[in-house]
Amino acid sequence: MSDLVAFTTPRQDRAGTARLRRVIVPGARPANPIKRIGTATARPRSPPVNGNNDAPAPSRPRPAPHGTELERQLALHGGRPIRRTPWPTYDKGAVFLHPEDEDAAIRAIRSHLYFRYDHRPQNETECGRFEDELCRYFGTRHALAVSSGTAALALALMGAGVPAGSLVACPGFTFVATPSAIVLAGCRPFLVEVDDDLRMDLDDLRRRWRPDIRAVMVVHMRGFAADVEALAAFAAEMGVPLIEDAVPALGAELNGRKLGTFGAAGAFSTQSDKALNCGEGGFLVTDDSTLFARAVALSGAYEGRLRRHFPHGEPPVTGLDLPLLSLRMDEIRAALLRAELDRLPQRLALFHRNYDHVRAALAGLPGIAVRRPVAPGAYLGEAFVFRVPGGDAGWFARALRAEGIDARNIGADDDLNVRAFWNWRFLYDTADAGEIRATLPRTARLLTETVDVPLSSNLTPADCDDLVRAVRKVAAARDTVPARP
Repeated sequence: MSDLVAFTTPRQDRAGTARLRRVIVPGARPANPIKRIGTATARPRSPPVNGNNDAPAPSRPRPAPHGTELERQLALHGGRPIRRTPWPTYDKGAVFLHPEDEDAAIRAIRSHLYFRYDHRPQNETECGRFEDELCRYFGTRHALAVSSGTAALALALMGAGVPAGSLVACPGFTFVATPSAIVLAGCRPFLVEVDDDLRMDLDDLRRRWRPDIRAVMVVHMRGFAADVEALAAFAAEMGVPLIEDAVPALGAELNGRKLGTFGAAGAFSTQSDKALNCGEGGFLVTDDSTLFARAVALSGAYEGRLRRHFPHGEPPVTGLDLPLLSLRMDEIRAALLRAELDRLPQRLALFHRNYDHVRAALAGLPGIAVRRPVAPGAYLGEAFVFRVPGGDAGWFARALRAEGIDARNIGADDDLNVRAFWNWRFLYDTADAGEIRATLPRTARLLTETVDVPLSSNLTPADCDDLVRAVRKVAAARDTVPARP
């Protein structure tokens, strides 16, 4: 049976299988490509089971512990937690910011010149200078600062000339912005399984390849490099562009080459928890002048402003045949980011220091499988991700939170985590998570086993030690908890 693109409304087919809307799944029956998009009626959901809800599951009364027993007993069961201070994360204000960065943003505010295309030459604006510095940092010919990482991804697809309505392959484990950007570009996501280390599975992509896939969007999810060299070679073999969603991996490298420079274009975010942070923002890098010119025009360089990006000659397109989407970055954010870029190497070193400390301390710990990089050092270090094979990762995450460590089970039943593909309901004509999970069974199983802990670059060695102690404590108690069915 072949894979299928368009599906009917929420009615079931003769075999009783719920039909999906725009997402591509294996083994579906052909349907009329012209259809009405209906609204699915949510089916009753079973009660949450050991997920990310804050309230611990009821347990039998235990004798009051004393002395060192309080240290050994899980905080989930009334023991003493490893830490009581909040785990540092961006949404609690744990951002990597220097007074010089603040001064740069304040100078831009006081200049009263907030629009990137004002009376000044391109190389005198904050956006223009930021883009020039990005080109030097990444070693690319072009860079374009825009309003978000999602905008950068969509502009990369449209700039590459991927026709509207085309299929774009992407992994089933990514942030919801990836399929959203594909939809924003007028295309349709084709979801691909991931491997045991949560990377896009090239074997699954090759096995299910179809001629109407017109681009591949690889994701360096949670800062870990995908097998982008192999995927770039495969995309070239198929004659389609490879777009890198490097949104979560700004500054990470694979074999000495920066992520985001392996494909036709690389897209990045400067949202609050990224290696460069201005609250909201993003940029793309590329060596393709035509892709770049189209992206610039689409982003909002109107009435000849496209020429400012080509100081040494005419741009390869006029842009008049493209819509204006107003996805520009402003001068205030660019000023802040340009200042932060000076200290990016320092922040990247802190990410690696913290991650390497935790990984080394927990290497070989029974009961967990720490995510492995595709090559030595091929990660950012912004998150500690591990699986609990055969165990209850939802319980493990809740136990860590009780110990004072922010942790999430990505595949929890009771968490609307938008990194889990079954929560991308805008792609489907069913609200039944079980039916959606069945379309990518391996990815669903792996995400159900996965625990994610954010690692701020602001963590101290003592914070990292707290995480190590908490994981060891919970893992030691894991054998007393029934495995998830």
